[in-house]
Amino acid sequence: MPDQIPATDGSEPVPHMSTDEFRSAGRDTVDFLAGYLDGFRTDAPDSRPGPTVAPGEVYASLPSSPPAEGEPFEAILADVERLLVPGLTNWQHPGFYGFFPADSSPPSVLGELVSAGLGQQGMLWSTSPACTELEMLVLDWLAEAAGLPDRFRSGGPGGGVIQDSASSSSLCAILAARDRAGGAEALPTLRIYTSEQAHSSIEKDVLVAGFARHQLRSVPGDDAFAMDADALAAMVAADVADGHVPCLVAATVGTTSSGAVDPVSAICDVAGPVGAWVHVDSAWAGAATVCPEHRHLLDGLDRVDSYCFNPHKWLLTNFDCSAFYLADVQPLHDSLSIVPEYLRNTASDAGAVVDYRDWQVPLGRRFRALKLWFVMRSYGVEGLRAHIRAHVAAAADLAARVEANPRLELAAPLSLSLVCLRHVDGDDATEALMAAVNASGRAFCTHTKLADRYVMRVAVGGTWTTAAHVADLADLLDDLA
Repeated sequence: MPDQIPATDGSEPVPHMSTDEFRSAGRDTVDFLAGYLDGFRTDAPDSRPGPTVAPGEVYASLPSSPPAEGEPFEAILADVERLLVPGLTNWQHPGFYGFFPADSSPPSVLGELVSAGLGQQGMLWSTSPACTELEMLVLDWLAEAAGLPDRFRSGGPGGGVIQDSASSSSLCAILAARDRAGGAEALPTLRIYTSEQAHSSIEKDVLVAGFARHQLRSVPGDDAFAMDADALAAMVAADVADGHVPCLVAATVGTTSSGAVDPVSAICDVAGPVGAWVHVDSAWAGAATVCPEHRHLLDGLDRVDSYCFNPHKWLLTNFDCSAFYLADVQPLHDSLSIVPEYLRNTASDAGAVVDYRDWQVPLGRRFRALKLWFVMRSYGVEGLRAHIRAHVAAAADLAARVEANPRLELAAPLSLSLVCLRHVDGDDATEALMAAVNASGRAFCTHTKLADRYVMRVAVGGTWTTAAHVADLADLLDDLA
């Protein structure tokens, strides 16, 4: 490989890597990533899940101006390891239990690499037929694997699409529901409802969609932190009596704070008679339904308008990959489809193909289906089930250890692989405990508040996390509590 990519006088195009140089750099890159992942061993003293740098430290370590001439690839990769890796929060570390998992896996990484190399722009079927049709197929595969209702499969009025995140999936549902309920002319009269435990993205999406804050109604939760369907019914009835129009109810199956499951069937009983769209956000928990024993989480899903969950959380597929399903895609098309002359083509005009640009806010889109296809083919449905079951079992063991410790208590019922705990001595003790766990370098956790109490969350689910790692965390809690 040349020492650097030289500058030109503008009369010739800039030279690129040769094929052989690209192969060599690719091997070096994969070797670097393999070494990075190999470093996540419990016996490696410098392996930590949390960051150790101070604010501004990474920025200060980098040149203040870009290079005038190109640098050797080896130098770039070396600086990734020397300057950036120390400033990473290591989400792929087996001791990372913060937020929710952000799974990756070797097949997924390689699928992402192939996607980048193919350089497809999948906005229309005609811009990449394979990109579109593989996405249709892999989302049908995923629907089958997860036990979703047939109404979400392609070939009928419904279907699925890969969004970048559950935030974008929910935004699309809100936009479709808004316009189905009258759009801009009716906007001031519309009302949206969600649990007080719903993800903050729902509130952001409502604002992005043009609603005022007061048009989002926060429904109280029950003792298990799930939406109270009776409270929802009372709020809807009061709004209708005041001349407002219930537009959408956003239910959550697996809330961020505690993993609570909103009663979807009871919510549909309220929403159906008033014509409100029902969207279910199951960003994290939805992955568990690849296991038949967790399909109670799908109760009522045959009655909702849209549903999403994120393979990039707990199904070994790296970010970004949110599976968004609709029972009827037409309202979304009506809301988002704009066809300038430069995008017209015979296949689209004939209505013979799917154009995913009509299923999302941006026009352009990446070949995300490829990495999910790589994962599903590499692991198979049984492999995905084993991944989920191992984490659910490990979390149950951790919850039992917490209950056996007189200084700790569960702050919410165990939900799949999410354990919420607190110190019996109160909020300050819980916060100090979490700080000590994170400072140990053996684990990294995050917190929330439930019933105005400080709560430590342990979200088991990382690609490389085993029962032994979770047992090590339980030992650490015993030592520090």
